[in-house]
Amino acid sequence: MTGAAGWDSRQYLKFERERTLPSRDLVGRIDLAAPRRVVDLGCGPGNSTAVLRQRWPDADIVGVDSSAEMLDSARKSYPSIRWVQGDLKEWAPDGPCDLVFSNAALHWVPDHRGVLPRFWSWVAAGGALAFQVPARQSPPPAWLRALNAVCQRAPWRELLRDDEPPSPVLSLGEYYALLAPASRSVDLWETEYYHVFAGPEAIVEWVRGTALRSLLHRLGSDGRREEFLSEYAREVGLSYPRAPDGRVLFPFLRRFVIAYR
Repeated sequence: MTGAAGWDSRQYLKFERERTLPSRDLVGRIDLAAPRRVVDLGCGPGNSTAVLRQRWPDADIVGVDSSAEMLDSARKSYPSIRWVQGDLKEWAPDGPCDLVFSNAALHWVPDHRGVLPRFWSWVAAGGALAFQVPARQSPPPAWLRALNAVCQRAPWRELLRDDEPPSPVLSLGEYYALLAPASRSVDLWETEYYHVFAGPEAIVEWVRGTALRSLLHRLGSDGRREEFLSEYAREVGLSYPRAPDGRVLFPFLRRFVIAYR
């Protein structure tokens, strides 16, 4: 994972099943029989890397992440896998890889037109680059519209006016145009997952583990953070009404790309 504020593996893994499911779907679609060298970029606490290990138990797999806290969690959970701390904008493997993989991490890395050719250059002949990112949507999803609405109000407007930069995620057509000229084939698709949560407060906890990190870091711990989260929870509750059983559906659209050399 990347990003200015620190990552909390416990917060992130509150939704381990939901966050791991897309990596299972992506790994299941990769048409490689027995890759020897595999790298997982932005591996986080290792949940996606463990899926790679399950699919290819004999591969040399390396998980790379910028967060020491996430890597500590990964080492404790999966001690048999090799873990390396590194910034994805700078780190590079020491040789060609049969699979360069990333699950829900590259949207934290700016300039996809610039970095994807670099990742692609690591792929060995007959190998693949495979990644999944949350889709950039227009209009934004309801959780993000709720967040933007709260951030436009006083006092948050002044405190949070320099928040995260726009998402670097491209359209599937743009990814195809970028990778197809040097690929023997490219697979692309989108999946909208409908997570069933106990209530709107679970959506706040989901966002708190990812998109809210930097914002909450800047609010500090003097009570403003909890005040902001309470206001955001009320706004989310308006956007995600409860079903008759009291639960809420949380749609989340993800974008998948596999390019074969």
